[in-house]
Amino acid sequence: MDSKKRRKILEKKQTIHDLIKRASSLFDPLSPFDSFRHYRKNDLSMYLESGRGDRLSSPLKQHIRKLLKTNMEGFYGSDWPIQEKAKRKEMSSTDAHYIIVREVRYGKPYESSTRRICSEGCNQIAGFVHYRFTLEEEIPVLYVYEIQLESRFQGKGLGEFLMQLMELIASKNRMSAIVLTVQTSNALAMTFYMSKLGYRISSISPSRTNIPTMLAKYEILCKTFDSEAKAVLETNDEEQSKD
Repeated sequence: MDSKKRRKILEKKQTIHDLIKRASSLFDPLSPFDSFRHYRKNDLSMYLESGRGDRLSSPLKQHIRKLLKTNMEGFYGSDWPIQEKAKRKEMSSTDAHYIIVREVRYGKPYESSTRRICSEGCNQIAGFVHYRFTLEEEIPVLYVYEIQLESRFQGKGLGEFLMQLMELIASKNRMSAIVLTVQTSNALAMTFYMSKLGYRISSISPSRTNIPTMLAKYEILCKTFDSEAKAVLETNDEEQSKD
């Protein structure tokens, strides 16, 4: 490899590194999208705010853990204790970004600041998204670690609204794709992402990399925004049609 080509490769890597670093350091990635701070549809009235893993209050952490266990323990089965421990560590990381969804009552959101301790307010949390800006196969991506909603708020368009917001945040920060993981036992989630939102099984998903299904009980899905990400992260149409 000649020096000119090597220099271009190094410059590209540095550019991507700077993109990730800049996006990860944002205090409030939601700030350019003020119209998305409120969700009023299907008898729901919600208020959205940003959060960081290392700045979550103890009551908020407890509520998130409880919601995560309620929604996901059944899908993980006997693997849940190990997964729960790993997720607890992930959720407090300095790299962890959050969208906190709060139900609005009496014209204003309860406990709009996560820095205050208010058990009543924290009980009004409707759900959350945990996401990060990171690299997958040298491609800058927004990785959705979790999107969880209380059961009474599901099926009312809120999940689709949140994923639309994730796409806007990804594009604003020049990420080339959104990536997420879904348990294969969660058929509703697989249908939601693939049939409704147009996500595809990624080339880095266990089912595409010959990992035995008894070892990997999940699929990695993606939605790409440019040709390079598509070529690296997506499987081809023939492979997709076999599912």
